[in-house]
Amino acid sequence: MPEFLQASIQVLLGIGLLFGGGELFVQGAVAMAVIFGIPQLVIGLTVVSLGTSAPELFVSLSSVLQGSDALAVSNVVGSNIFNVMVVLGSSALVLPLRVESRLVRRDVPLMIAISAAVWGMASAGRVTWQAGLALFLGLVINTIWEIRTAREQPDDSGSAEPDIEDNAASGGWSLATLRLIGGIGILTIGSRVLVSGATSAATYLGVSEAVIGLTIVSAGTSMPELITSLVAALRGRTDLAIGNVVGSCLLNLLLVLGGGALAAAGRGLEVSPELIREDLPVMLLTSLACLPIFWTRGQISRLEGGLLLGLYILYIVDNVLPRTSLASWSDEFRLLMLCLVLPIVMIVIMTQALVFWRTRS
Repeated sequence: MPEFLQASIQVLLGIGLLFGGGELFVQGAVAMAVIFGIPQLVIGLTVVSLGTSAPELFVSLSSVLQGSDALAVSNVVGSNIFNVMVVLGSSALVLPLRVESRLVRRDVPLMIAISAAVWGMASAGRVTWQAGLALFLGLVINTIWEIRTAREQPDDSGSAEPDIEDNAASGGWSLATLRLIGGIGILTIGSRVLVSGATSAATYLGVSEAVIGLTIVSAGTSMPELITSLVAALRGRTDLAIGNVVGSCLLNLLLVLGGGALAAAGRGLEVSPELIREDLPVMLLTSLACLPIFWTRGQISRLEGGLLLGLYILYIVDNVLPRTSLASWSDEFRLLMLCLVLPIVMIVIMTQALVFWRTRS
């Protein structure tokens, strides 16, 4: 019991650090937007997403260097699924998220295309260093494009909150930079503490290590995205919340996975058949689900946020159930998902879309 108590304390401490780091990081990001006149959506797609993706990068690179390719790849896949289903879903429950047209036109299709490309790269059972180099070059090109077009994007998200504007004006870029760096540091430390505690608790409770990468580790390293987007939503910065999620998903694929494949040198990253057959398709489907959800009324409603959270719970159950004593029920559970749950979700999304298009016409 002392081991479990220690793990629980680590989890609580990690969550506390993530809340503080998320608040500090959002303040720094918004201050930067105010100072340089950069749209907050672009800040979310670049600076914020880079900072909140640091835990995934650290965990994946450490895993590769220790020869644990499965953890490195499953961390990326699980984090992207968590970002879309949990981070977007939770943020939408706090406040319906207004979707920028730029996301539907460019960023979400780009995320879908890269997700499909990664699935194709991994289908041979290995992400080679050449594929990793291609992903990393894609990151460089996308980042340059974001920076070059930053000042061309109108920032129609409204002015920053008075206290942020005052802080930006009084402290200048130096204070904003300190906030960003401090937020990244606290977020990274908090993620490490949280993952350590969650992993210890899972080991103590006898949970199979096969599910740690897709569930506990990916959820733990995605906590910065969750906390940062929740804080942004509470402050009314819905564009920052959505931009953070989409940008983090892109960085997970381009930077974390690409960097991991490059760090693996000549051998590349080995991908398990289960990931290729089950989890990579789920990651692609979650990306595809963004388009019809983003189309409806130009925002992510609380109903759609609740659906995303519910689907993630079902996904976790589907991953854990076959590895427990209730494995015999896994086939019946998947049949229920295919015949009942997924049709209901599709009906709800299509109904929302039809209502939206009828009101527009």
